[in-house]
Amino acid sequence: MSKPNVQALPPGWVETELSTVTQINPPLDRCILSDSVAVDFVPMRAVEPEGGGLLRPEVSTYGKVKKGYTAFIAGDVIMAKITPCMENGKTCVVPDLPGAACFGSTEFHVLRAEQNIESRWIANYLLQHSTRHSAQRLMMGGVGQMRVPSAFLEALKIPVPPHAEQQRILETTDELLSDLDAGVATLERVQAKLKHYRASVLKAAVEGSLTADWRAQHPDPEPASELLQRILAERRRRWEEAQLEKFKAAGKTPPKDWKSKYEEPLPHEQVILPKIPEGWAVASMDSLTSRITSGSRDWQQYYDSGPGTFIMAQNVRPGRFDMTFRQTVNPPQSDSSCERSMVYCGDLLVTIVGANTGDVCRVPEPVTEHYVCQSVALMRPVEFATSAYLDTYFNSPGGGQFHFGRYLYGAGRPHLSFDQLKMTPVLLPPLAEQGVIVEAVDDQLSVIEHLEADLEAKLKSAQALRQAILRSAFTGQLVPQDPNDEPAAELLKRIAAAREERARLLKATKSAKQSPASPRGRKKAAP
Repeated sequence: MSKPNVQALPPGWVETELSTVTQINPPLDRCILSDSVAVDFVPMRAVEPEGGGLLRPEVSTYGKVKKGYTAFIAGDVIMAKITPCMENGKTCVVPDLPGAACFGSTEFHVLRAEQNIESRWIANYLLQHSTRHSAQRLMMGGVGQMRVPSAFLEALKIPVPPHAEQQRILETTDELLSDLDAGVATLERVQAKLKHYRASVLKAAVEGSLTADWRAQHPDPEPASELLQRILAERRRRWEEAQLEKFKAAGKTPPKDWKSKYEEPLPHEQVILPKIPEGWAVASMDSLTSRITSGSRDWQQYYDSGPGTFIMAQNVRPGRFDMTFRQTVNPPQSDSSCERSMVYCGDLLVTIVGANTGDVCRVPEPVTEHYVCQSVALMRPVEFATSAYLDTYFNSPGGGQFHFGRYLYGAGRPHLSFDQLKMTPVLLPPLAEQGVIVEAVDDQLSVIEHLEADLEAKLKSAQALRQAILRSAFTGQLVPQDPNDEPAAELLKRIAAAREERARLLKATKSAKQSPASPRGRKKAAP
């Protein structure tokens, strides 16, 4: 049984089980006779987190939803019972809706408040973090399918003030939370504008408009076409050097035609691209890299020991190499993928499978014995000095992110292929301009990140304030008590009496249906 959230109740209040003041998951009143009758349908996505309310429901027909869905009526409280929706606060009071009845996801619990128990009192109590944490501890089921059992709600203790005080508290709570929500909405609008501004900066960077003034002051930098020729020559030289090492290790003399085995880089995809400034070039990522590969898929048996680090998809964040999580690994030295998948400073990492497919970051500093997993591709620039610009390019909505968005395939589990990475067009500035672009982007993004961190701190403070308001409401500190209010104990007595009367009427109705005098209960006379 969950512990009460209050230590000492104000005068006139009572603490009782939630099941005493609500009907939990009440049955559907079968008052609809035709399957064609329009009804409202509320999927889980229609309920906003943190008590944000109910978005516009979908319209269905009674015949489609009468079986296998959760029924409720206006004024009921619906609460998500499945993880992570419950933890996210998907709880609300059902508003008046135009349909004849309401149905929703099977992952809702329904609570119908008894007379003179305000539905918003119930909903707000369930939205407290302390209540959600208690529910989380008692969830049942498998990983990803954990649910709050009805027994938790039935045993949950809730403080009940007099009805008049409930209304006064809710009036004050609504006023405070409304002001708080308005402030949060303003912060979220600023967040959205910063996100848009970030995208604009990155797009301007890789299309040349961010450095237009620099080009005007530096009209004769080495063109990107010459940089590209040097990169291609160095790419081939490294391949030849690696081949000679292989021949030497095998004790073999290189055959006469061994240089003809070199694979020329894939050309970039033929697609309409933005107009680039004079002196820029377009190249495929394959032509700018000496290696595009991913890691081993069968190293799990080597996890949690050794000095190595296995780079997972969660380590690759947009524009940020995130080592908050570290999977240690002790790979077999005989595995050829060790050398192939080892990561070095300046390498670009891209998630190529799963929910975060297309996320790209750069390894900014030297690392030791770091290896990419099979879900992360390693792209190693031939020219180290291009690495920072390529990181900017592949995180830009006008650059790599645009192309990756077109390339993604695989329903429900997106993928990127090596060939897609290799043929991605890259808008390549002169090397000198790349440095200016990276510096300008870093300056702009550092300001954005500072503002974003400040906004995030303010949003967390707003969340804490919301919970403080709710705590004050349920401990009687939000409004003064009125000694003239009818005590909550009298209210509970009336609720208990009303329940007894409902039970008596239900029993009488069932008895009437089963009696010989009723059409259903009458037996056919013997001939």
